[in-house]
Amino acid sequence: MKYPAALALVSLLLTSGAHGHDSVEHLQVDHSIIPAELAAEAVLIRERALLDNLPVNIVESLTTEVGPRRIGTEGDKRAIAWAVAKFEELGFDRVWTEEVTVEHGWVRGEAKAEITSPYPHNLVLTALGYSVGTEGDLVAEVVEFATFDELLAIPEGDSLNGKIAYISYSMADYVPPEGGSPMGGYGQGTRARGQGHVEAAKRGAEAIVIRSVGTDSNRIGHTGSGYGYVDGVRMIPAAALSAPDAILIDNMLRRGKPVTMKLNMTSRITGPITGANVIGEITGREGSDEYLVLGAHLDSWDEGTGAIDDGAGVGSMMAAAAMIGQMDQRPRRSIRVLLFGGEEIGLVGVRQYAERYENEIDAHLLGAEVDSGGGRIHTLTSGVGEAAVPVVREMYKLIAPLGVAWSDANDATGASDMSVLGRAGMPALNFDQNSNDYFDFHHTPNDTFDKIVPEDMRYLTAAYATIFYLAAEMDIDFRK
Repeated sequence: MKYPAALALVSLLLTSGAHGHDSVEHLQVDHSIIPAELAAEAVLIRERALLDNLPVNIVESLTTEVGPRRIGTEGDKRAIAWAVAKFEELGFDRVWTEEVTVEHGWVRGEAKAEITSPYPHNLVLTALGYSVGTEGDLVAEVVEFATFDELLAIPEGDSLNGKIAYISYSMADYVPPEGGSPMGGYGQGTRARGQGHVEAAKRGAEAIVIRSVGTDSNRIGHTGSGYGYVDGVRMIPAAALSAPDAILIDNMLRRGKPVTMKLNMTSRITGPITGANVIGEITGREGSDEYLVLGAHLDSWDEGTGAIDDGAGVGSMMAAAAMIGQMDQRPRRSIRVLLFGGEEIGLVGVRQYAERYENEIDAHLLGAEVDSGGGRIHTLTSGVGEAAVPVVREMYKLIAPLGVAWSDANDATGASDMSVLGRAGMPALNFDQNSNDYFDFHHTPNDTFDKIVPEDMRYLTAAYATIFYLAAEMDIDFRK
């Protein structure tokens, strides 16, 4: 490998177990599955990644030189050019873009709100993505629903005529069932965020306001996308309140008096826009007809600089593949990094990629994605054929020293964008991450570079680089 310092370190590791990580011998890797020399190379790339700040430097570059990059905006155009240049700088030998088309663009505008009675207060909120505006001041009584299901429980018609529907569900209060994931709380919140504007309109509401889908107590709103309006259903404005202002409204409603809100939003929907998926490939020494796939999304919401969502994914995936490509010889099989456009508005880029490569899904040998910030991996779950599970289990042993557990579920389909390809038949791995304070900053103006934890990013990248280096070198059909 082209890193003398790292090579010396791994030589020490293999003889003494230094650096706090187990040597190959201590891990009891089955060398009938992973040859000893290959296992040693995997440890080398793992330890190299733990010393290298490349993924952090990539995130810093993206957030400084580009910043916000909602699809179709000038920031998105800069991001596409940045990604092409960065792939080339990192030594990817094939780099190209594929256009992503979107039926509508969107202008955020301004969003202002206040409670006019019974206790006047200014509120902090943000428009949800692709919301229409209010066309001036909208003044109406607030009707609370504790959950999205409570809204669905009332009949369609005119029961909310002249009212603002308010969903007070708090992700911060979600308690997962035993053995369940805290991500379940996010899923509950996104139902209201994604569909609330349509369901409230079916019941006559003038607008919908939700408590932001997040876990923080900051007085900022969390944006996010509604999944479009529906033909035949009136288009109403949709916004997300900061958590403190949602609590303020809750406290008012508890007093039993009608609560009236004044809402003014200038957001608007525009005509068609285009973005792009940006693809970089390290061509394997046996050709490029088949490839392992690492994914992240390049677009971000427009109020922060998209550092954790999903600059961390862009940085770790680009860096992991680049490190594999910088070994003494290129990997046996190709590594393709997919930076998708339009993830934030409904996985648009990957859906168009899947259509384009519908007849080539078998060429996608194994895939995974980072879209949960820059936290360390805590669990690896496979989604491969039964015969391949023991192989992945042995590969896992080489990242176990990073604090990673193994799941026997074998039901992974890939995170975010990759789940589209996973459901289409691509074998996948899920690298579940420690979310740290991800949902404190997610989709807010506070999603900025200072939230990146460099050591965690190095651990994250090390896990992916190790596993995908092994996958690229081994003659394994992950579908069987």
